Amino acid sequence: MTTLRAQSLSYTTPQGRALLHDITLHAADGETVGLVGPNGSGKTTLLRCVYATLRPTSGRVLLDGADLHALPARARARRLATVPQDADAGGIELSVREIVAMGRSPHHRFWEADTAADDALVRDALARLGIANLAARPFPSLSGGERRRALVARALVQQPDLIVLDEPTNHLDIRYQLEVLSLVRELGTVNLLALHDLNLAAQYCDRLCVLADGRIVAAGAPADVLTPDLLREVYGVEADVGVHPTTGAPTVVYLPPTRRVTTS
Repeated sequence: MTTLRAQSLSYTTPQGRALLHDITLHAADGETVGLVGPNGSGKTTLLRCVYATLRPTSGRVLLDGADLHALPARARARRLATVPQDADAGGIELSVREIVAMGRSPHHRFWEADTAADDALVRDALARLGIANLAARPFPSLSGGERRRALVARALVQQPDLIVLDEPTNHLDIRYQLEVLSLVRELGTVNLLALHDLNLAAQYCDRLCVLADGRIVAAGAPADVLTPDLLREVYGVEADVGVHPTTGAPTVVYLPPTRRVTTS
């Protein structure tokens, strides 16, 4: 069984700004754990510490007991796939198929060509993400949502044990938001993702960690975490929280702010 553990993670920028404070969380095979919280709460910083773009000031990130930051980059990439928030092309002129096929590179020596099995994995991922018709298109020519699906396809081809996704539904229309999150849940991997949409988080995540000011202020099943009191405290909004009659997941309905009426 694959297990992810973040233990007492803190992160302070080189300029001395503390962005994370003593974060501890865990996830195991088949679990999807969601990070939610307002802008600036630390979600992306935490994910970057997990996938080793940032090195925590203190604490560790362990995958099956191995410190991810101590693993060589290629070994880490064989076990961990990332779908970052920024799907910008960055000047890359590769085709969509070539971008997706890059997910196989951690599994080969640099001089080795893709095999027939690799090609089959790429074709399957392109089809599952609904972008087989875009395979020959230059990656920079895609819309934001199409790029997002290509990066998810690349993560699938990587065949990791852990997938870290930062706002995976950004730029996606409703159909693909649901399809991508359903697909990720079906993989059986450990999934750690940041989401802004609380209703999607409630429907697709087994557990939620609510961040505010770089701290986890609540963690647990969506029904236990998403309460009117917490939404008022963390997000500064009033909301009704019910239970969806079909899915059984919590459903958040935001209420308009009350306006004080003054009379002269």
